[in-house]
Amino acid sequence: MERAARAFWIRSPGKGEIRDAPLPEPGPGEVLVRTLCSGVSRGTESIVFRGAVPPNQHAIMRAPFQDGTFPGPVKYGYLNVGEVEHGPPELLGRTVFCLYPHQTRYVVPAGAVTPVPEEVPPGRAVLAGTVETAVNALWDAAPLVGDRVAVVGAGMVGCSVAGVLAGFPGCDVQLVDTDPSRAEVARAFGVRFASPEDAEGGCDLVVHASATDAGLARSLELLAPEGEVVELSWYGDRRVSVPLGEFFHSRRLTVRASQVGAVPPARRSRRTFGDRVALALRLLADPAFDVLVTGESPFEDLPEIMPRLAGGELPALCHRITYRAL
Repeated sequence: MERAARAFWIRSPGKGEIRDAPLPEPGPGEVLVRTLCSGVSRGTESIVFRGAVPPNQHAIMRAPFQDGTFPGPVKYGYLNVGEVEHGPPELLGRTVFCLYPHQTRYVVPAGAVTPVPEEVPPGRAVLAGTVETAVNALWDAAPLVGDRVAVVGAGMVGCSVAGVLAGFPGCDVQLVDTDPSRAEVARAFGVRFASPEDAEGGCDLVVHASATDAGLARSLELLAPEGEVVELSWYGDRRVSVPLGEFFHSRRLTVRASQVGAVPPARRSRRTFGDRVALALRLLADPAFDVLVTGESPFEDLPEIMPRLAGGELPALCHRITYRAL
């Protein structure tokens, strides 16, 4: 059995390389996983690649199996699907999801991997980490039957939220973005699409994921009195302007944060991180989520692909990295 691995590292802000990686012999309770595909979470990974993680967020922003430190050298990533080559009998040969960086093979505790349901292809399962973020956000937001909901920002996270919301009974969901091509995503999920200027107001809930000042301002404008914005954007080291004048107080509006690093209090005593990712994988049985994979490259090309993704030259929702033919 091959006992060598290769991994993608950010050598310094804006520069990546592929390095040899040590591959220890798996011990009791561990699994050896051969990666089938991984995904680049363009928003967060672009911030990391540019070296824009604020120093006071270095500890909080660590990925579960990150090596190195911000701003670099650092091995970062958390959307990995592979096949268990060595481990407990119940996992041997299974396709699993793991919050692991871009690496050809790796050894982790068996509890760190989640089996992928048979009806979910590996190439779609790379979305599990982002759909898990959407699940967590909606546990925070707690939409009700029949709510009017807008998702502002049709990036990877915003589109995942819209995809999960599409299954809520009676909810009127609109996906709002400046890019008209995102209407294709809305159609795939069976929700409405609107440009920011054409979005319908009177919303009970707005989930904001555009990571822009304008998007946050528009999110507040779309709320009905007593409505709430759940803020999913992560701005890195950028300061943002929030319009707290005008009707903010008279309408008694709320802006609250949601972050996938913690299970929301309303579920914390009854749901684990493992429960959450398993739910995300079950939701990915819906083939509509395939619309979120907008590009694909072989692992060897990552040092050239990451600068293009981070700089916006290569537009993408989730860019899939292949390690063999799927």
